[in-house]
Amino acid sequence: MGYFVLRRLTYMVLTVFGISIVAFLIIQLPPGDYLTTLAANLEKSGQGADPAYLASLRVRYGLDQSVLTQYWKWISNIVLHGDFGQSFKYGRPVSALLAERLPWTIVLGVSTLLLGWLVALPAGIYSAIKKYSVGDYVLTSFAFLGIAVPGFMVALAVSYLMFRFAGVSVGGLFSPEWVDARWNLGKVLDLLAHLWLPVLVLSLEGVGGTIRVLRANLLDELHKPYVVTARARGLTERQVLLRYPVRVALNPFISTAGWILPGLFGGEVIVAQVLGLPSTGPLLLGALQAQDMYLAGSIILIVSVLTVFGTLVSDILLAVVDPRIRSGLM
Repeated sequence: MGYFVLRRLTYMVLTVFGISIVAFLIIQLPPGDYLTTLAANLEKSGQGADPAYLASLRVRYGLDQSVLTQYWKWISNIVLHGDFGQSFKYGRPVSALLAERLPWTIVLGVSTLLLGWLVALPAGIYSAIKKYSVGDYVLTSFAFLGIAVPGFMVALAVSYLMFRFAGVSVGGLFSPEWVDARWNLGKVLDLLAHLWLPVLVLSLEGVGGTIRVLRANLLDELHKPYVVTARARGLTERQVLLRYPVRVALNPFISTAGWILPGLFGGEVIVAQVLGLPSTGPLLLGALQAQDMYLAGSIILIVSVLTVFGTLVSDILLAVVDPRIRSGLM
């Protein structure tokens, strides 16, 4: 088991290093750089861009050097000093911006994961044991709709309906009077009153996919010999179901836990724009549009680290839960 974990840790480090290189190079693909974008914006607004000022900024931020040199300075500062660099667009340290936004992304991710499991687990089990029933058709239709309908469309529809019929604005995570208030019970309750919508929207696709996967896996297990043997031993149907096939069918839940963050992050960028969420999605979008390479690269790197770490935890949990994986440690 120790060798298994050590090997996975090695893979994790190498994967994150490779992702950091690819991400930084992709950010550099559009023509020009942040200063080019800045000069274009100044020209559009009718202000002239001082060439000497732009040249001084280019030297200050190291934009006059090669891409590989810029990458090495960035990654070495992160590894050796924990310095993610300076955001060009916001004029603030990247670490300060991430400290404000990343916790909310994690809150959304964890809440989405928990809600998805609470809904998809019983729904998938019911759909499998009541195959081709009315309830199965209803849950299957819900699952397909959750997978097919984009999250931002659901967010727009729910926001409109809430405002139209209840007169309630559901944008953001806090009401205006609670945004800058200190944490207390009132602020927590206000957060919960706003948190349900983005969590619901972001979890729809994952819930739909998980219901379908769990249903398919459970249907494969229900007629295997070990289930027939368990019934022959006199166990009740509930005991047979929960003790054997459900445990095996739960593997997709565990194995895909590490994917929840990138899946959430991909949909969260647009949903967060629609709902005005203070998460890293809009921050990344703005950084990419402004070619703010240190901010965009840092967000992609941190999300990649969290994703790979989540996959590592999933692998370890699978080895603990499933004897077949634990015996082979593949």
